Amino acid sequence: MRGHPARLTALAVPVYAELLSGVIASVIGTFWVAGLGGAAVAAVTLAGTVENLLLGLVLVVASGTSVRLARALGAGDPAEAARTTRAAWRLCAAGSLVLAVPGFLLRDRLAGAFLDGEAAARAAEYFTVAFPAFVLFFGQRVADEFFKGAGDTRTPMRIALLSNALLLALDPLLVLGPGPLPALGVPGAALALALSRAIALAVTLRLLLRRRPEQPTGGGTGGVGGAAVRILRAGTPFGLDFTARMAVGTAQLGLVAGFGVAAVAGYGVGYRVLLVVTMAFYALRQAAAIEAARLTGAGAGAALRTLHRDTGRLAAGLGAVAALLSAALAVPLTALFTDDRAVAAQSVGFLRMAALYLLPYALVVALGGVHQGAGAGRPLVFSVLFGLGVQLGTSAALSGPLGVSGVWLGPAAGAVVQLALLSLLTRGRALSAQQAQAQVQEPEAAPVPIPGDAARARPPIE
Repeated sequence: MRGHPARLTALAVPVYAELLSGVIASVIGTFWVAGLGGAAVAAVTLAGTVENLLLGLVLVVASGTSVRLARALGAGDPAEAARTTRAAWRLCAAGSLVLAVPGFLLRDRLAGAFLDGEAAARAAEYFTVAFPAFVLFFGQRVADEFFKGAGDTRTPMRIALLSNALLLALDPLLVLGPGPLPALGVPGAALALALSRAIALAVTLRLLLRRRPEQPTGGGTGGVGGAAVRILRAGTPFGLDFTARMAVGTAQLGLVAGFGVAAVAGYGVGYRVLLVVTMAFYALRQAAAIEAARLTGAGAGAALRTLHRDTGRLAAGLGAVAALLSAALAVPLTALFTDDRAVAAQSVGFLRMAALYLLPYALVVALGGVHQGAGAGRPLVFSVLFGLGVQLGTSAALSGPLGVSGVWLGPAAGAVVQLALLSLLTRGRALSAQQAQAQVQEPEAAPVPIPGDAARARPPIE
């Protein structure tokens, strides 16, 4: 089947723009808070870290929703699509309560567990606003997946651009309080984020209601409860992958910290540079997962194998370009962020070592989307967990004889192991299972439905 690269690109580019806009808004938002002093920056940094940890759980529901919805639409099963929609909203409501209520009640203890004095007090103030508003974050992630599951990644991109534009406008108004406006400080940053998300979610829900098709009725397998279980099963590999990488990244930072402030600062600069390219890998992953789920629902085994091949080629190209840029442009890219020689030297060293890591990492991330969308997430989770263990072990072992350069080599070793294990564990397994399904479900000449743009792809809503 032809056309996978074009469809993957069409799906991935808006996702990349969505991810990149969030990073840019976060950086600019931190700029406004920085004027309040180190305690304020520490408080907002802690809040962002906590939200990233909670994001791992949100991704279970959000990613599972897009996979299950794409599979139902690919199978031509509107009743299952409607059940998936209802189940996703119920999981969103339950998850928001489970995460937000304890967080709000324990906000002072949470802040005090990581910070002291004024920084802890500012963090608790931020959490006072942020935890009750967590439902907005959860709801937006789930609502976005209704569009993505229907093959429309442009609408979530536009909503993200709107939300981030609102945040950029509200931050200086609520944090600094120019003119007659009161300066709210750190709580103002939390309020600005909550307001921007509330407006974006209201627009999203309005768009969903406008596109609402006639809702099918009826039962089917397992009802809404069964659909909720299927969402959680489909989304768990995404959540575990994200959470594991976050945890290992934190441990990796701890190893770097042993080599001094310049090493930590250089790592921070280099990491932010790499975010720009690695987000492209994750955008391709989302696109591949959506396509794989749709083809799985349609029983298109041959097309699924072709998708795997085309995704690998695109990922290899992205990874190779990223590796070349990281090695060749390490010095000028670092100069955009710092003129401190010690910090710049560490950043350049990290970026040049990252050239060994980016190609296998791109393949693991993108091909993982194909396997997760096809319902074969367990091999990916195993390979990622084992590979991350190798990464930490290699970084720790080489940090002695090679210094901080040994730490930089750990991610490359881990990515190579992840890719090798993923190839070994999925060879002739995940995609052949879908081929068997295709032989049963798919008539020989049956075309595979291709979702159109936002005007044709109508995500259901309940």
